[in-house]
Amino acid sequence: MSTYHTPVLLKESIDGLVVNPEGTYVDVTYGGGGHSNEILKRLKNGRLIAFDQDADSETNVHADKRLIFVRQNFIYLKNNLKYLGFGKVDGLIADLGVSSHQFDQSTRGFSYRQEGPLDMRMNMNADFSAADLINQYSVEDLRRVFWELGEVKNARKLAACINRGKADVDIDTIEVFLEVIKPCVPSINEYKYLARVFQALRIEVNQEMDALRKLLKQSVEVLGESGRLVVISYHSLEDRLVKNYIKYGDFKPVLETDIYGNRLVPFEAMNRKVIVPSQEEIDRNPRARSAKLRIAIRKPIHD
Repeated sequence: MSTYHTPVLLKESIDGLVVNPEGTYVDVTYGGGGHSNEILKRLKNGRLIAFDQDADSETNVHADKRLIFVRQNFIYLKNNLKYLGFGKVDGLIADLGVSSHQFDQSTRGFSYRQEGPLDMRMNMNADFSAADLINQYSVEDLRRVFWELGEVKNARKLAACINRGKADVDIDTIEVFLEVIKPCVPSINEYKYLARVFQALRIEVNQEMDALRKLLKQSVEVLGESGRLVVISYHSLEDRLVKNYIKYGDFKPVLETDIYGNRLVPFEAMNRKVIVPSQEEIDRNPRARSAKLRIAIRKPIHD
């Protein structure tokens, strides 16, 4: 498991779930099984349902009668729980982003530091890759992706550069892509710039923001009263969605109230300030540097 992916904020996130040994929990991003394994250590007769759309993650699943693994995207959370016969659950954890295994596999195309296909699909059975995106999107759509999902400052120039480049060559590998965008890459903070570019492509290819919105909406429906929502995010776009949904019950900072002025929000934040890794954890696992943890409790349900 440690070679596949080192779980981030492991103790803080699992402590935040407040695991009941007889309870029912969901890990919607199984990956290397790090967070799931820690939950299982704290369960007695309880159950854990784990989701992951990446076929590689299934190789990490250990036989345990308390564990049910579902190889699907977590956008199908509610339907699968219903199909499996589960009602409300006691806690849900999501460790968003890309696993170390996915980053390190050159054939997956997630890292600008690797040579290989320009892929970036979380689900290798999906039809649409980063190469498809680059070659099919208009210059305006490319600008939108880089500006909105990567906050790339010269998004317009980058989109135009790619648009010109793909007229001369098929941009289907990381090497070709990097060569095409070279005129747009600043000499200062080069790696930070490339990280933003690749982040934007990955988010768009996998429709990660839309998936997160669907997950948060479903979490309200599947969590029982006092159930815990635990989310680890890795960039400001994700964290903003999680923060707003916990605080306002919506993805925009708009607070709804009833006729008496009572807040109509399904969650109560358990941590006033976002939880981040210690310097010791960052030194041990540099990829934890950007992680942010938010924990919320499901407020009383009045169906």
